[in-house]
Amino acid sequence: MKMKYSFTVIILLLVATLVSGCMAVREESYSQSADIVTTEYYDDSSAGNMVSTEADYGGASTVSVDRKTITTVDMTIKVDDAAVVMDEVSKIAVASGGYVASSSVYDSYYDSSTRKEGYITVRIAESEYPSFLENVEALGEVTSKSVSAQDVTEEYIDVTARLENLERQEIRLQEILNMAATVEDVLSVEKELERVRGEIESLTGRLNYLEDRIEFSTINIRVTEPTPITRSWGIRDAISESVNGFISMVNALIVLVGYLLPLVIMVAVFGGTFVAVRRRMRR
Repeated sequence: MKMKYSFTVIILLLVATLVSGCMAVREESYSQSADIVTTEYYDDSSAGNMVSTEADYGGASTVSVDRKTITTVDMTIKVDDAAVVMDEVSKIAVASGGYVASSSVYDSYYDSSTRKEGYITVRIAESEYPSFLENVEALGEVTSKSVSAQDVTEEYIDVTARLENLERQEIRLQEILNMAATVEDVLSVEKELERVRGEIESLTGRLNYLEDRIEFSTINIRVTEPTPITRSWGIRDAISESVNGFISMVNALIVLVGYLLPLVIMVAVFGGTFVAVRRRMRR
């Protein structure tokens, strides 16, 4: 009896262990499925939070690995022939894998002499612009130079994350549209889909602009010729002052005649009248 009783107790313990194990497995499976549902719901309804979370968690690696900067260079060089140097700068830009965005050459007047000046804006790949600057600086004397770098890493990450979110929303809305049963549902989904696509186009344009500015540095170059030195030994200045004095005197006489002419006319009229009256009285 004792053996049977012990055997029964052992069997009951084994059954209880198996039951508790099954319950634990079921609870674990339930919790995993609940986690999956929660994650999917978070994906659908909290897109904005996901963007900020990705940005927050990815910020540390972005700061140390992949900075996004827009480089702009402004410089002035003095050369003997501005037109020739402008052509050389264009050739160097093309050889460096870049292109000329704008250029102009014009005459600059200084006293009675002229000199040529020019402006040229080129876009050079970020990796090539240091060597490009060295080649340009060898063409003349650099009189001024400034380099600025605008950090757009945060904006780039934000625009990229928002664009990916909107693209996922577009796919889901398209799936919902295919399942819509009524006209009202179709119109509602299409309206939301149109809004999402508009935002996608806007963000895509901004992202393309940032990528272009990041990939290609903007270099503004002002090309000038030396100021001509002229010496007149004072003769030219003396002649110029004499001519100006004569012209001023003539102008003053004309103004004086203009003021005196009405007075002379009045005196002549009254004088003539007075003489005529006196002659009649004598007769």
